[in-house]
This record gives sequence, C-alpha cells and structure tokens, in this order.
Amino acid sequence: MSETVTPRPARGTNRAEEGGARVLQRLLREDGGLSLDPERYLELLWESEPEIHATLAGSTTLEAARDAMYGLIERIERQILALESDLHPLKQATVRDCVRAVRSIIAPSNEAVTGVSALEHLWRLARGEADRLPEPVSCGFLMEFIQLFRGLAARSNIYDEVEDVLGELPDFLELEGREAARRRTEILDAMAAAMDRYLDRYPSGLERRVIERRQENRARILAAMRGTEAAWEDHEWHLAHVVRSPGILAELLDLDQAELDAVGRAVKHRIPFGVTPFYLSLIDRDRRLGHDGAVRAQVLPPPDYVDLLVEHRDERRAAFDFMGERDSSPADLITRRYPRIAIIKPYNTCSQICVYCQRNWEIDECMAPDAMAPEEQLDRAIAWLRQHPSINEVLVTGGDPMVMPDAAIRLLLDRLAALEQVRRVRIGTRTPVVLPMRWTEALADLVAGYQRPGEREVCVVTHFEHPYEVTPEALEAVRRLRTRGVSVYNQQVYSVWSSRRFESAKLRVVLRSIGVDPYYTFNMKGKEETEAYIAPIARLLQERKEEARLLPGLDRTDEPVFNVPRLGKNHLRMWQDHRLLTIRPDGRRVYSFHPWEKNIALVPPYYYTDVSIFDYLQGLAARGEDLREYRTIWYYF
Repeated sequence: MSETVTPRPARGTNRAEEGGARVLQRLLREDGGLSLDPERYLELLWESEPEIHATLAGSTTLEAARDAMYGLIERIERQILALESDLHPLKQATVRDCVRAVRSIIAPSNEAVTGVSALEHLWRLARGEADRLPEPVSCGFLMEFIQLFRGLAARSNIYDEVEDVLGELPDFLELEGREAARRRTEILDAMAAAMDRYLDRYPSGLERRVIERRQENRARILAAMRGTEAAWEDHEWHLAHVVRSPGILAELLDLDQAELDAVGRAVKHRIPFGVTPFYLSLIDRDRRLGHDGAVRAQVLPPPDYVDLLVEHRDERRAAFDFMGERDSSPADLITRRYPRIAIIKPYNTCSQICVYCQRNWEIDECMAPDAMAPEEQLDRAIAWLRQHPSINEVLVTGGDPMVMPDAAIRLLLDRLAALEQVRRVRIGTRTPVVLPMRWTEALADLVAGYQRPGEREVCVVTHFEHPYEVTPEALEAVRRLRTRGVSVYNQQVYSVWSSRRFESAKLRVVLRSIGVDPYYTFNMKGKEETEAYIAPIARLLQERKEEARLLPGLDRTDEPVFNVPRLGKNHLRMWQDHRLLTIRPDGRRVYSFHPWEKNIALVPPYYYTDVSIFDYLQGLAARGEDLREYRTIWYYF
C-alpha cells in the first residue's frame, strides 16, 4: 500500500493520488450534479487501482479472474497487518472493510443468491469486452467500484481532506496535563462550531420567524374555511375540515400542475388522501423558502406513487403489504412478531394520510366513517391477548387510535387494563404532530389515569419526521403528557427528506428540548410505490457515525433499524446483522439481513436490494447539496 514499506506496482498517474473530495470534483457538472458520462468513470476506475485492472485484464477466464482477485485482496490484507506496515489503524480498518466487501461481492455463493456477477462485468470491462456484458453498467456501478478500489489501495482519504467535518488529526495526544486539555478543547470547539453551521440550516417550528409565517397561514386557512380562532383550537373542527381534494390546496399553496394532478387522480381513484388544516399551516405558501420539503412530502403524493396505487387498486392488499402483516396476524386486529409484545389495531384510519405509510394498503380513506372495529371483533382480539399471557406489552396503533372519541379510548384502555399480564400499554399516534389540539387536558388525564407505578406503564410513541414539524402546539401537547408522568417517544422514518447532513441530528436536539425521547430511526421500507423517498442504508449508517455521534448521549437515544418483512426489526450497525452481497449493474447494493432471532434460532435471512447511492446523491445535488460533504458514504456497508 502507499503507506506501507511493502513495495507496490506503480499507479500510473498522479491523479490517482487525489483525495476523495477532489475525485468527486472531477466528476461534478457545472450545476453540481454528477457526470453521466460512463467513459469518465471507467477511466477513473482503472486509475483507482491499476493492479486490479492488470489482474482482471490478464485473466483469460472468469474463474481465473476470481482466483486472481482472491489472491490480490488476501495479499492486501496481509500487507496492512504486517509488522512493517505503518498505516494508521483507522485507515487499516477502512481497507479491511473494503477487503471484506470485495470478498463478498466476488463470492460464487452470493452470485447464485442474487443472480448477478459484478465480477464478470468488471472482468469484461477490463478486457475491453463491453459489448459482451450480461447487461449495461451504470455510472453508479462504476462509482461504487472506484471507491472500493481506492479503499483497497488505502486512498479513501476519509481522514486527509481539509473539508472533513472533524478537521485534522488530534495533536493533543502528544501533550500532557492542562496544555493537552486546552488543545483538545480547541479541537472540540471547532467540531461543535462546524456542527452548528449545519444545524443552523434547518429551522425548527419553534423559531419566531417560522411561528409568524404560520400565523399568517392559519389566517388564510381560517378565511378559506370560514373558521374562527376558537375553532382552530378544537380538534373536532380540524377533523371536520380535513382537506381531501386539490381545490383548496391550489388556493392556499404554491403547487405545480403535476402535484395538483396527482392529488386529483388520487381522489378520483379513491386512493387515501387527506391533510388536517393544522398540518396544512406548516406548509410554506412560498416553496422557494426551501424549508418545508419534508412536510410537503408527507402528504402530497408524487405522480408515480399515485400511478402504482391506481394500477393495483383492486389487489393492493397483496401488492403493498411489504411487511407481510397478513402472515404475522394470528387473529383479526392483532399483529405479533416478538415474544413479549403484540399490536392491536382498533381503528383503521387517520386524521391525515402519510404518503409512505407502512399500512397504506389497509386504509380505505382518510377519516373513514366505518374505521372503528366492530365491538365483537374487538372482543375477540382482547380474548386472544388474554389467551397468550406471555404477551405483557400491547402497542395500540392502526390507523391512529387517538382520533377515536374519548369514550372509545376509555373503553379500549379499560379492556387492556383488565388483562393482568399487561404491564405496558404503548400508544402509537401522530396526533402530536398533525393534530396537537387533540391532546386536551381531559384526554391527557384519561391516558395518564391508567398509569400504575410499579405495575403498569402507559406511554405515547409518535412520529416527528423533521424539525420543521416541531411546533409550539406540539410542545404543549407533550407537556400535558409529561407533567402527568406519561413518557413520549419518537420514531422517525429516515427518508430522503430528512437525510441531508445533520438534518436528523437537528430533529433529535429539538425533540429533546420539548420532552420527547428519540426511540427508533427506521430505514425507509423498500416499497416500490415510495422508492423515490428511500435513502440508502449507507447514508443512515454515515449519519449515525459522523453526525449523531457528535451529539450528547441523551440526544441520540434512538436506535437505527431496518424492519425485516414478516420478521421484525434488525439493528442497523455496520456488518453486525447484515452483509453486503453484491452491487448490481444499475448501482444498487444487495444485502442479506439476518433476523432478530440470530444466535437464538435458525431463521432464514432476508435479501434486500437498496436504492442506488449514486442516484441518491444526484437527488441531493438537485436540492443544492455539495456532494463533497457526503464523500465518505461509499465506505459504509
């Protein structure tokens, strides 16, 4: 390697020594996006590690290329672990991660599982046989291997870039006592200042300028709906005035024709759609402000989403049940994937519809009049829970159960409290975000009344997705619960709309300020209809390590997870419970996810094809992001 005493073949050009950010600079167009010229990527691919090019080009068969590559990566690993190696241990770790990734990608067993041989594509490209490729390769495919090959050659440049958030390597370790402490403080202050520059990009709904804009929005909405200030504080008024058609949206918001057409088609074909007046007030009238992308994405269905749901309208229960809930529902209204907890779903609608809802295949319409489960069906579900005393925690979800009337909530909680086995009732609801006035003093008293310290806990789990959703009204709803001893947790869905640098870190900070504990961060599901919302797994891993890790521990209590269909949550820690299998010609990574039962029971893994990192970065560039700030994303597997 370049940083060991072991000699390696010449690398060809000085450009091969460029840092990761400078490599990206070579590939950026004038508009900030990545070049789409495959020839540029192919040139850089072989510059990245000429020895690999020579190895592949000199192999006369695919299996000879495989054997040669195994030998090469074994030699690389032995070199970095040799006594003579002077490569920094952290840089060694990156090389070893790349060795592990390449070894997995060229494994025949993984080729059989995925039906793809990335090695064959590389081999034929090296031999000038592009016309014999099994299928064309994308710039995303080439970029993945450019980064992998650079990593193998110890040229990932993760630590050597001046643009790096963490700055230079610390020199305080060479000092002692107060002098060392002062130097370390200077470095930590620089880290915090760099982080603050990112956090300041994302205003929260608690900032005065945002509150003032939303007061203007509220006045326009009330005028359009002929409502009063008193009505605005009444959750029943909001439920009675849920926006279900594009007409009022066009009057109140800056929407383009494609957005209006998508909403219109959704309504025409009875695709669930609805927005509460309160949540509508969180959307900026002038989209050029650029702060409300996550809010708009929550409720405004993109055209391809509507197209797919219309296409499968009659078989949506089979087409869109990504989590396989039908196969984990032992009784009506019940879902169970774990030994000690089960889900009960008494109410099958919400005050508004989230585009990427896990259960969009179950909900017929926003605020459907027949959403409440029949009493006899609910009785059978409660009886089923009673017959399974091993279940001592119940998650009440839906739909959104807190849209039910107080009397129905009381009746349900009475039934759950009568089950002696139940020591915790968890209520899943998005009302603190989209309908915070629902949390009246009376409702807070009702829910808190089922707390029995030492015997039974009642807690609320909600879904803030972005700091722009955190409002004074949400703060008040949370305060009413917290002052009564009811804990409030948050589950964020990590989508492209919350995935810019430090965007989710800002959400964690703001949530803690209003008394909400971050609980889970969900990797977006691989649902076909919401693929445009999915951020790559590598980006969530990068966010967790490079951004969230800079926050105090109580700000980052959430666990990043991937919800394995039919099986349950898998903790997203690099390499621990998942493995990179290959990279498809279109640039998408394929992973094997181990079930939560790993080391407990033999349950088959789940194979998942992620979205392309390259395509994701193109989307960030279109939103004005500097892609050099994301250059380490390729080294998260």
